[in-house]
Amino acid sequence: MSVLEEAPPADGPGRGTAALRGRNSLPITEIRSGRGLFDLDLGAVWRFRELLTTLIVRDIKVLYRQAALGAAWAVFQPIFAVAIFTVVFGNFARIPSDGAPYAVFAFAAVLPWTYFAEAVRRSSLGLVQDAELVRKVYFPRLVMPLASVIAPLVDLAIAFVVLLVVMVLYGVAPTWRLIAIPPLVLVTALLALSLGLWLGPLNVRFRDVKHTLPFLLQVWMYASPVIYPLSLIPEHLRWFYSLNPMVGVIEGFRWALLSKGDPDVTALAIGAGMTVVLLAGGLIFFRRMERFFADLI
Repeated sequence: MSVLEEAPPADGPGRGTAALRGRNSLPITEIRSGRGLFDLDLGAVWRFRELLTTLIVRDIKVLYRQAALGAAWAVFQPIFAVAIFTVVFGNFARIPSDGAPYAVFAFAAVLPWTYFAEAVRRSSLGLVQDAELVRKVYFPRLVMPLASVIAPLVDLAIAFVVLLVVMVLYGVAPTWRLIAIPPLVLVTALLALSLGLWLGPLNVRFRDVKHTLPFLLQVWMYASPVIYPLSLIPEHLRWFYSLNPMVGVIEGFRWALLSKGDPDVTALAIGAGMTVVLLAGGLIFFRRMERFFADLI
């Protein structure tokens, strides 16, 4: 979006160039809108990588500021959720867990879901929460949802260590399949970023997003195999059910952590394809709406 150009000589080639290079001269920054549908200017994010790093560090620092338990919430939140699911759905409702201890079975799904929900929430609401920054300073706005998606990875890493401890306590040994976790995390992050690119601009124009997002995420969780296995879905409907990209992610996490069965390649492929489509469309939509942020926010 920004193009740095040197000012033209004012009074002849020699004296103008010399004056331009003097200590009082400054480069001219021209800010213009994109010239085409696919003019995404992704290189600007790299040029502003220091700002991206600053925003990530800021988000990590302020997340649990003035909280009595601090970063311990990154441990307690998934543990509380898993405990409730285990008692209600594992013990009372007797929902099957494909032969694995229900606590580990649920934790393997809560881990990516908790990160996904938090990343979507932050990336969708971040533009409005940082309204002053958006109004007063130029930078590629894509930096903001990107930082909002990266910062919660710290909580994910902490919760992952806790999950490994829980697995050991239940006698579930990690295997070589753990190498599949980083690609699955990447897919989850890209999916969260995709939704942030759609919902962020909508939240700038319609503040209803802030109020409806928690409800939508809750419904989405129950529409994903978090508390129940994919095997409960009739086989002839699984392709349709897998249009939910989190189905493939959650099943992939369970395959990697529980070391049971084979990965559901169909669900993974459909989920990855949906993520690519949402991401491509989100980048174009975000870029088209970016020019109006400062006026609407």
